[in-house]
Amino acid sequence: MDDYPPIADHGLVGDLQTAALIAADGTVDWWCTPRFDSPSVFASLLDSDRGGHCRLAADPGDEVTVRQLYLADTAVLVTRYMAPDGVGEVLDFMEPDPSTTPSARHRLVRVARVVRGSLPFELICRPRFDYGRAEHSLDRLDDGSLVFHGPDTDLHLQATAPVDLHPDGSDVTARFTLHAGDLAAIVLTSESGDAASRSGRPGGPAPDAEAIAAAFDACRAFWLTWLRSCRYRGRWHEMVVRSAITLKLLTYAPTGAPIAAATMGLPEQIGGERNWDYRYTWIRDASLSVRALIDLGFTDEAGAFRRWLRERLDAGTTTSGEPLQIMYRIDGEPHLSEEVLDHLEGYRRSAPVRAGNAAADQIQLDIYGEAAYALAQAGDIGGIRGWKAFGGLLDWLADHWDRPDEGIWETRGGRHDFTYSRLMTWVAFDRGIKLATAHSRPVDIGRWLAARDTVFHQIVDRGWSEKRHAFVQHYDTDVLDASLLLMPRVGFLAPTDPDWLTTLDAMDEELVSDSLVYRYDPAASPDGLLGSEGTFNLCSFLYVEALAKSGRIHQARYAFDKMLTYANHVGLFAEEIGPSGEQLGNFPQAFTHLSLIDAAIALDEELDREEGAAR
Repeated sequence: MDDYPPIADHGLVGDLQTAALIAADGTVDWWCTPRFDSPSVFASLLDSDRGGHCRLAADPGDEVTVRQLYLADTAVLVTRYMAPDGVGEVLDFMEPDPSTTPSARHRLVRVARVVRGSLPFELICRPRFDYGRAEHSLDRLDDGSLVFHGPDTDLHLQATAPVDLHPDGSDVTARFTLHAGDLAAIVLTSESGDAASRSGRPGGPAPDAEAIAAAFDACRAFWLTWLRSCRYRGRWHEMVVRSAITLKLLTYAPTGAPIAAATMGLPEQIGGERNWDYRYTWIRDASLSVRALIDLGFTDEAGAFRRWLRERLDAGTTTSGEPLQIMYRIDGEPHLSEEVLDHLEGYRRSAPVRAGNAAADQIQLDIYGEAAYALAQAGDIGGIRGWKAFGGLLDWLADHWDRPDEGIWETRGGRHDFTYSRLMTWVAFDRGIKLATAHSRPVDIGRWLAARDTVFHQIVDRGWSEKRHAFVQHYDTDVLDASLLLMPRVGFLAPTDPDWLTTLDAMDEELVSDSLVYRYDPAASPDGLLGSEGTFNLCSFLYVEALAKSGRIHQARYAFDKMLTYANHVGLFAEEIGPSGEQLGNFPQAFTHLSLIDAAIALDEELDREEGAAR
């Protein structure tokens, strides 16, 4: 096992409550259970020695070629091994649970099979509970399976013939050979709290070929059925569908809350300190994720998130003291205290490794606009209680919008009057006015109109730099910021407005490198953190959309096609792209995949319009 495989060298499987990363060599090196934001059982991605992993792979020696792919239109991951003596594969999947009831039991199924010749396989299971901080014990049961007992979670390891599980201290190994047509299953079942393992029924019945086949069929059928709602028929169907599945995998079904990414601690710069925990629900990311899914036809996700959002407003509990805070745990808990796990060395020695996120108490005024944007896109404001909560929020915003904040990028260098925050404040009032008018809701329209127009004039007067002929990051700087690529999409100005075109030109000159886009220049606008970062994938796809809508269609398509070359082998993206084209940051990143969807839709529309005009 490579101590630290490339971040991009992974596929994702999940059951809509938790998810695991599986490297291309067959190693599960990240799994938190029973929820996305729970402590890890496997975390060798953050410490190859202390983190724990589960490897199941063919082991025919040096002459083996490994390929990894998804079964089309599903979240079933297939890792193939091709050697002179045989061809085999490992299928990894988790059975989706779309119910609204959190489960203490989660099952990762790993199926090894050989389709030609014969291959030896090796299993090494080394769980390390609570981010590698907790000891565990190992028990063998009467049926030959084994249970790892952690402090609040058990991990039950079951296998079908011919796998013979052998304890190795507190770990487990197995070696077995499969011939053409043979199949062996390894089932890992996590059970937390007072789950079945603690009452004498660990893991459920022993797996057999029929039960494994039924679980596989159910998993495949779930994804194929879910995708029937997708109305995208454009040029990049495979990439758009993979992004939609990824967004769904990153959504916690019991509450409808999308998370920003499946991981924590993966660095924006190898060896640097920009290592954050993204396993939470950001109002911004979630709103934009839901909007992207709505555009594809997945409306149930919008309804679930709207309910979750209204519950946050009704609860009124935040660490920031605002009506909403920028992020929450997936169950709506607002406290996300940040701790440094200094016993973990970090991915390729990128420390510190942080669990939790201290940015939760930051003031970021743009979140109110993103929430309104998602509600307006859904075209459904909910019932009377929902409207009262939303209307009350905008009434509060009318009194509190004109303040400095930390901005979209969660910088730790102090508060400023960020132009993007003002832009999305304008969006909040604009969409609120439109929703109230369309649904005949009682509000003080005059007050909202006045606030909207005041914000507009402030952005035009103070967010514009005559020196740069561009809209800038905040009112006291001439630094550019790629978040403003959203200005045309939200309707603040037309995509062909002269002031927008000169802004786009300025970004081309300062922030764009071979179609890849930096968020901003930290050297020119210090953000309170050491080191640098890669280009930001969200911004690169926003750039594609902005180019397309501004009439620069062929430049947009070239930029989009080049961006797709940075996807990993199964179509997934992390947060950033490094200087050598490597993926950096937490993985896979919802922001990236939602913006890929938006860019594909926008580019399709403009290309269709151009082709129609040419006929």
